Amino acid sequence: MKLLKQTAFAAALVAASMTGVSQAADVTIRVGHLNPADPFESHSGAMTAIFKSLVESASAGAIEVKLFPNGQLGKDNEVIQQVRDGIVESTISSAGGIAQHYPLVGVFDIPFAFPNIAVANRVIDHRSAFGKKFTGDLEAKTGLKVLGMIDSGGFFAFSNSQRPIKTVEDMKGLKIRTMTLPTHKAMVDSLGAQATPLPWAEVYTSLQTGVAHGQMNPIPIIVFAKFDEVQKYLSITNHVITPYIWTMNRDFYNSLSPAHRAIVDWASEVATEAGRGVSRVIEASDRGLPKLAKKMQVNVVSPAEQKKFAAAAQPAVRQLIEEKLGAEGVDMLNAMMTAINEAQ
Repeated sequence: MKLLKQTAFAAALVAASMTGVSQAADVTIRVGHLNPADPFESHSGAMTAIFKSLVESASAGAIEVKLFPNGQLGKDNEVIQQVRDGIVESTISSAGGIAQHYPLVGVFDIPFAFPNIAVANRVIDHRSAFGKKFTGDLEAKTGLKVLGMIDSGGFFAFSNSQRPIKTVEDMKGLKIRTMTLPTHKAMVDSLGAQATPLPWAEVYTSLQTGVAHGQMNPIPIIVFAKFDEVQKYLSITNHVITPYIWTMNRDFYNSLSPAHRAIVDWASEVATEAGRGVSRVIEASDRGLPKLAKKMQVNVVSPAEQKKFAAAAQPAVRQLIEEKLGAEGVDMLNAMMTAINEAQ
């Protein structure tokens, strides 16, 4: 009902705006993200395209939205800092970028915590009970305004150039690129592989040259990054799912008029929901796994083997959270696990 009311409100704004003369933009919102601009290639591409369309039309051109995809503004953590400093108004960021500003995002890295995508959708949402707790703490510690929270494109899978990964033993000796997250490093190392933390811009070349044998990401990201060109094996493990978090400079957000804030809130909510749908479409369509299967050898890790992966990796990640994130991290982790159980 809330979304319907917001939609009706925005529609009324658009209708009202059409009765007058459109005006030149007096507010500019610059939005950066790492992924392709094409709304059919990535969820953040879809989110920003929809956000731009809705905001500019609903404000009758009073707000201009400028998009900077493909990491044009810099590395993820750098753009977040630009938003915190007020140089850029907004960004959609991976957990790897967020972690350098808000380490508690590492609680999402407990392997096999989420049983399916429906549960993940209910928990990884800034409007859910857990989402409010998590983003409220993030806002308090960073000074950012959270506009949305969405999964990173689905559950992670492993790809590599050496062999199929069917068991934990198959991980031994593999150099696996991870985000610069201590929790991801602990996870990969606990499975017998060698974690190789690298920024996103270096991943393709590193896989191509053998600096890393493999990597882990959701299917949509593996597709648009064209890792099938430099990886032979794809193993569906569904071992972790992480958030992408959409933030805005809080002072800028607060400086907007009430009407403009309402447009931004509505448009970001609609765009985030559309982003979830785009990820599911990519996964299931010829743009996703079927496309990768044309070049890569695909295998699905069995539930029995998934339990062995979980038994090896969960204790290491939990221990790291306890050691590095302290009581706050344990509290946030317990709140997430409670939310997961309640969402099932």
